[in-house]
Amino acid sequence: MEYAGIGGFIVLALNIWAIVSIIGSGATTGSKVLWTLLVLILPVLGFIIWLIAGPRANRSTV
Repeated sequence: MEYAGIGGFIVLALNIWAIVSIIGSGATTGSKVLWTLLVLILPVLGFIIWLIAGPRANRSTV
């Protein structure tokens, strides 16, 4: 039973990371909303799709 809890926590942490990255990206507002909904509605599959094709947060190179 404790493995399900750990797995759920990992999925939650990864989804939060994805949503923060989506919000910090330079994508349009509509695109951000759609990506966020995808990650929220399909937590595991949405995260994998975002990881492959989604917008990333802008990072400074300093």
